[in-house]
Amino acid sequence: MNTPRSYRSQDFDELWRIDQECFQQGIAYSRRELAWYMNRSRAFTLVAEEEAGRKIMGFVVAESDPAGIGHILTIDVRPGGQRAGTGSLLLKAAERYLLQKKCKAVLLETAVDNAVALAFYKHHGYAVVETIPRYYLNSIDALVMGKRLEAVKVVKAGSIKVKKTRAKKI
Repeated sequence: MNTPRSYRSQDFDELWRIDQECFQQGIAYSRRELAWYMNRSRAFTLVAEEEAGRKIMGFVVAESDPAGIGHILTIDVRPGGQRAGTGSLLLKAAERYLLQKKCKAVLLETAVDNAVALAFYKHHGYAVVETIPRYYLNSIDALVMGKRLEAVKVVKAGSIKVKKTRAKKI
């Protein structure tokens, strides 16, 4: 898996199909909704591809706000490619991008009954901030999860400067 790349307009149909595979009807975005979130003024979309064949394996849509809070709107990885590091790659890339946009924290929502997502986010340093009743399908509660983002230091790796980040619980 390469470093995630920026979204290209020709990716849209494939990203929408991946979203449909990842989430049940009513939770998955319609084409219009996905396009709206991706085109918000402070939003960005990163795409992860297989090195061989250039098949899109997943994507993340996130945004920053002027107050310094990032928001992961969706992170989708093809069901057949889950648990292979793609989600972690996308999440870390989004956090780095948000840090560059001067965000000091990041938030996201996930369903209370999505044990896989909860474990994934907790593994990456996210903590539950609050519960939103009936957020999904007007029946399933969502957990708002978040963490603080912090630049730690710049390490020189050969001739490339690498900025490391550290997360703290909110």
